[in-house]
Amino acid sequence: MSFTIIGLTGPTGAGKTTVLHVLEGMGAAVLDADAIYHDLTVSSQPMRQALQERFGPDIYDDQGVLLRKQLGARVFGDAQALEDLNAITHRYIQLEIQRRLDQAQAEGKQVAVVDAIALIESGVADICHITVAVVAKAETRIGRIMARDGIDEVYARKRVEAQKPAEFFETHCQYTLHNDGDDPGQLEQQATALFAHILHR
Repeated sequence: MSFTIIGLTGPTGAGKTTVLHVLEGMGAAVLDADAIYHDLTVSSQPMRQALQERFGPDIYDDQGVLLRKQLGARVFGDAQALEDLNAITHRYIQLEIQRRLDQAQAEGKQVAVVDAIALIESGVADICHITVAVVAKAETRIGRIMARDGIDEVYARKRVEAQKPAEFFETHCQYTLHNDGDDPGQLEQQATALFAHILHR
């Protein structure tokens, strides 16, 4: 079987982590775009330089740690600044994802999954052979986020409302997993059946 790249996306609280565990259990290499971004804020000198040139040297502290709140304050409510931030970070994230995919293939992996909330907007979907969305109703996600992160309903609701609706993910992905139930086992079964079908067709 040739090397297959699966793009996994969906809003927070929908259940992507459960689906990732299923794929990991099937032997897939898992790439977390958010974790890669955090790694790059520390390890990538070119990305740091590009961010500081655009947003100011004081967005990093003396230890070379990105001050996320400081950066957030500069882009919040400023559409152009946010666009510039995404353009810079997406470029470096995509290069690192490609490097890790090449590495996974060289190690003999047959499947790799890229987990990215901005899979579509960042252009990472273009390098994936298959794209899968994990979605759930807004109210369901609010409850899950409150329980998971120990936050109040107002904050959880704001986070959910700041993200794209389920329809966006469904429209832009080839497959969709719906996760509105209380039993994670149901999502595991759905995901196992879907990936068995995709990978062995």
